[in-house]
Formats: sequence, C-alpha cells, structure tokens
Amino acid sequence: MGKTSTRGHKGQRSRSGSRMMRGFEGGQMPLHRRLPKRGFTNIFRVEYQVVNLDRLVELGEKNITPELLAKHGLAGRNDLIKILGDGELKTALTVQAHKFSKSAEEKITNAGGKIEVIGAPAAAQAQGGSNGQAKSKAPSKPKKKVT
Repeated sequence: MGKTSTRGHKGQRSRSGSRMMRGFEGGQMPLHRRLPKRGFTNIFRVEYQVVNLDRLVELGEKNITPELLAKHGLAGRNDLIKILGDGELKTALTVQAHKFSKSAEEKITNAGGKIEVIGAPAAAQAQGGSNGQAKSKAPSKPKKKVT
C-alpha cells in the first residue's frame, strides 16, 4: 500500500476523483453489451406459490388456509397460492387457495373434501356477475351541441 496506493503509475484509474461507469472494461466491449438479449418480460404475469397435496397431508390439519401455509413456511404471507395434485389424499380436507389444478380439484373432492377459491366472487362480478344479473350501465347525459 505504499507509493502509488495500489493504483499503478499513470492512467485514468490512477488519478484522484477518478470514477468510471459500472462495468467499464478499459475500452473493451463490456460483458453486458456482448451478451445477446433474449425474450421479453410479461408485465401482466401473475406468480403463484405452488403447494402439492402431499405437503398439505403432512400438515395434519383439516382446514387449510393461506395463513396456515404461511405459518408453516409453505408460502409467504402475501403470496397467491395454487394447489397442485401431486400426492395421495385419504382424508377429507377443506382447502382455501387462489387457484387449483384440475387433478388437485378431483383428488380433494373424491376424498370428500371441499375447495374454496379465494377472490373468485370479485372476479366473477367483474366479468358479468355470478348471481345471474347483468351489469347495469348508468345512463349517460346527453352531449351538448356545439354551435
């Protein structure tokens, strides 16, 4: 750490106040520009925390809720949860989740359990109402004539 304080003798990096952009490689094309860009990021992607049926059986509970899964570390507190059908189910469970795979639905109902989709009524009403009533539109005011 003497004399040049590990900066070498001359050059941009040896000067005081020297600061180069992150990733600078001395004029060589930086790695982040050499690598090709691939694909795109879907801004509408919805990520679910997946939980298999065999993990639900291991909990030993009859009522499975997102809070219970978060308590046992199978999902985060604010995660959306999808139940997948991997594993065997011998006891009847009542499972609350945001989404279910078809095989998970079949296995839970065949075992005598119930599935409860969280957030389904709000989504159904947005698409036209689950209670058989069509969405009503408020009457609009007549437009003023421009003269």
